Amino acid sequence: MTRTVQRRIQIALVAVGVVVSLIGAVIIAGAYHNDSKIDANKATAVAEVISADRLHAAVNFVTPDGVLRNPKLGLLYPTHLSTGQRILVDYDTTDPDNLARPVGRDAQLSIVPALSVIAAGWAVVIVLMVGVAETGRRTRRD
Repeated sequence: MTRTVQRRIQIALVAVGVVVSLIGAVIIAGAYHNDSKIDANKATAVAEVISADRLHAAVNFVTPDGVLRNPKLGLLYPTHLSTGQRILVDYDTTDPDNLARPVGRDAQLSIVPALSVIAAGWAVVIVLMVGVAETGRRTRRD
């Protein structure tokens, strides 16, 4: 492997690392954006969890106008919920069909997972860069 090919591969790997970092930043920024929208027009309701797993929770709740709501994408920050559970949810009164979260949970819960994605991405990139460098060194030596 020539130095030029090695360098191009390493630049591509750094670009992948930057993209992964941007994805993590967007995850965090999106969570804070959603929270600010909820906080700007916040109302609270009792909701029933109709299905839940580690990454998704679907709920039903009734708004003061008597309409049964079921957020299309489920709740924000859905961990540690179980089917049949009754919880309080904060929701955006201007968009109750899309933005709802359990009371007491906020965007800070997105920081650790996003940083984990970034760290794992860079760990893979670094391992691959070392592998490319070692391969390049060995092929040039032979």
